[in-house]
Amino acid sequence: MVAENWPGVDAEWSRTIEVPSTSGVDAGAVRRWHLLDNGAQLSRLGLSPAGTLLCVHGNPTWSYLWRTLLAAGSNPDHPWRVVAVDQLDMGSSERTGTFRRLADRINDLGDLTQALGLDGPVVTVGHDWGGVISLGWALAHPQLLAGVVLTNTAVHQPAGSGIPPALRLALHPAVHKWGTTTSDAFLRVTHSLADPPLPAAIRKAYMAPYRGSDRRAGVGNFVADIPVDASHPSFAALTAVAEGLHGLKVPALMLWGPRDPIFSDRYLKDLISRLPHAAVHRFEGAGHLLAEDRNIAQPVFQWLGENTPGGSGKAEATAPGRTVGGSPDDGAGPEQAEFRPLWDLLDGQAAGPAGGSPAVVEMSPNGSPARSLSWQQLDRSIVDLTAGLKEAGVGRGSRVSLMVPPGVDLTVALYACLRLGAVVVVADAGLGTKGLSRAVKGATPDVLIGIDRALAAASVLGWPGRRISVRDLPAARRRVLGVETSLHVLARSGAARGFGQPADSMDPDAPAAVLFTSGSTGPAKGVLYTHRQLAAMRDTVGATFGIRPGARLVAGFAPFALLGPALGAVSVTPAMDVTAPRTLTAGALADAAAAINATVVFASPAALRNILATRDGLSAAGHEALRGVELLLSAGAPVPEPLLAEVQRLLPRASLHTPYGMTEALPVTDISLEQIQAADADAAAGAVAGAGNGVCVGRPVHGARVAVVPLAEDGTAPTSRPVAEAGVTGEILVSAPHVKEAYDRLWLTQRESAGMPGWHRTGDVGHFDDAGRLWVEGRLAHLVTAPGAVVMPVGAEQAIERLDSVRLAAITGVGPAGTQAVVAVVETVPPARKAGPVAPQLAGEVRRAALAAGVRVSAVLAVPAQPTDIRHNAKIDRSRLSRWAARVLAGGRPGKP
Repeated sequence: MVAENWPGVDAEWSRTIEVPSTSGVDAGAVRRWHLLDNGAQLSRLGLSPAGTLLCVHGNPTWSYLWRTLLAAGSNPDHPWRVVAVDQLDMGSSERTGTFRRLADRINDLGDLTQALGLDGPVVTVGHDWGGVISLGWALAHPQLLAGVVLTNTAVHQPAGSGIPPALRLALHPAVHKWGTTTSDAFLRVTHSLADPPLPAAIRKAYMAPYRGSDRRAGVGNFVADIPVDASHPSFAALTAVAEGLHGLKVPALMLWGPRDPIFSDRYLKDLISRLPHAAVHRFEGAGHLLAEDRNIAQPVFQWLGENTPGGSGKAEATAPGRTVGGSPDDGAGPEQAEFRPLWDLLDGQAAGPAGGSPAVVEMSPNGSPARSLSWQQLDRSIVDLTAGLKEAGVGRGSRVSLMVPPGVDLTVALYACLRLGAVVVVADAGLGTKGLSRAVKGATPDVLIGIDRALAAASVLGWPGRRISVRDLPAARRRVLGVETSLHVLARSGAARGFGQPADSMDPDAPAAVLFTSGSTGPAKGVLYTHRQLAAMRDTVGATFGIRPGARLVAGFAPFALLGPALGAVSVTPAMDVTAPRTLTAGALADAAAAINATVVFASPAALRNILATRDGLSAAGHEALRGVELLLSAGAPVPEPLLAEVQRLLPRASLHTPYGMTEALPVTDISLEQIQAADADAAAGAVAGAGNGVCVGRPVHGARVAVVPLAEDGTAPTSRPVAEAGVTGEILVSAPHVKEAYDRLWLTQRESAGMPGWHRTGDVGHFDDAGRLWVEGRLAHLVTAPGAVVMPVGAEQAIERLDSVRLAAITGVGPAGTQAVVAVVETVPPARKAGPVAPQLAGEVRRAALAAGVRVSAVLAVPAQPTDIRHNAKIDRSRLSRWAARVLAGGRPGKP
């Protein structure tokens, strides 16, 4: 083979070396190894490497897999020697005619590094079976080791599960030799796993060392050496590596492609249990050949710079942000208040005078209360279930996915898990089937607690975790769904055992929950919270909105229902489809309010629209129940002032608030209807500098600081000093005790969001006015980079939505960055029958409205309904609209966006 014919490979990297073998299979033989090694190139350029990356491929690839790391290692800004090996019988290394087992291959790698005279620091990099082999070398060479990097590999077969079906097929006697050696089928199938598909030249390079069955014996032997059970000759060697990882304390990085039919997330979960300190990033949409599906060089070298000798680890300077009192601070992280666990007020209500009064109420479809628990009953139920779960093996650190609708059962299960120290995983059905499945598989729960429908989905879609039903099921149904037991059985057992009280040694900084984002700006992300941060969220909400024990809450948004007991508030979820907020009717809201004499309501903007649309059928008693509401909170998307004004007429005594926040930090700022009206008046009159061009979301909530990172001319937000000056547009930053701990298994995303110590980068864009109010102008990812200008979408969208004929508007860009055309996509009143260009009259009205907001629109399109997220029914998918608009404007069939 000729290195010049390998795309992406510098011919200078290709070399061979003769290595004496000490492996038992051929001790004393001298073997020829092929490597891709940039060491000579670095020497020629006069560059001193910070260390060596020892890269080990799996089956059936070769050192070509690591070409991007070789190129990155030759960068003068961060030189690293990269030695990518072709294992014996693989790639362009010698065909030895021997059957090399796992122990031999680990030893082979040691022979090679000895012959190379490799010195530390060394970071191993492995994929597939190369991951196991690289780890075996790492454990045998602690004096040289500085870190380990793993991509899609495994060191242990989880108990109770067989090897992946694809490998089982490849091992079948009728298939094995033909599929792996006689033909090139195993190679072709492996290469087909790449997404996007490999270009022809890349496929050709991967196939080059394996032309002819005599070149593929190593491929077949690698498959045959998979230890399927304890009787396999390589089982002991694999077990030694797996057990050895528990003592490996060097920095570790795991980069994973979850769409892998071989090494699924269950193997990642096992590796995390062995290397709990590892940085982990899952690349959604990527698969087995991660190094081909994604650019892994960038994260690897970022990680090297921060975790190995020579890494800078420098923190960026911070600056004061806007605070609730407007007073400056020193830019340090948020102060930590005295910790009180999330259930502290719940316990207080149960032990106090309110103990016998309702705490949680469920509504029936006919509008009457169907089920309720008093505070004392709720506390007792939680204690009993805590004991039952503990007896069933659920404990600290166990991940428990809760697939239960809001109400009594979910409340009891949630607080029982938290008191145990388990980590609750909340991925609601509002993500849609695909999004929900992706979230659950990524979180790899140990236990899944669900209603029948959720358990059926778990069976069909292969969700991980032991399964527990809510109610007792017939034996046949339990077998079909794979259910071990039920919450009711566990609660009864716990009541009999009586050891459900939580331990006094609860670690406030231990993980408590993984809450998933709505997925409106890409795949839903798991957001990890500690017990301290959840408690801080409770305290922030209570202090900001004056919600105190004894308040009575109607939760028209599922996640908020879970916070009610933590606030000491009576909670009820109205009769509605909690996965579709817009199904909440005025009648259902009034019935729920009447059931508890509600004082607080939380509903999404989409729910508010439907409440207003169905108010004509409201009875006098319903109106009376709503007149008792003192506070309305609505969040999830901007809420237009006219909509709030209409709601105010329905809730005449209520103070209407639209807090701004996100799953990562809820809430961040707050504003009332009266404050919105004042801000709009200031903007219209030009009375306050910076007022206008966006949605005014008010001032920071209790304990929060907010600032912005100024935008560059190209619409990006490079890391720089945070500012809180009026009129400066930038990415919005927040610092508060209730900001998330991290993104779950998304190291790169977390690194980007926390790149400025003490701050969370929200991805939203906005500015302050001279009165200290924050105005949100859009998402950083949704900015339109037109020629000579960066267009913020929200201001123009609001101007367009003031037209009587427009219900919702979205501004998006079509074309290459820097030369994008601005396109307005509107949902009209009445809705358009077909998607496509609008009538000239409406187009003119839209253009004039946008121009008044400073935005020149090139094209106006209409859709029957804007594509919104499932959870809120409010966040418009502008990226999806952009792709659709590009197709329409290019002459394609409109179809549905």
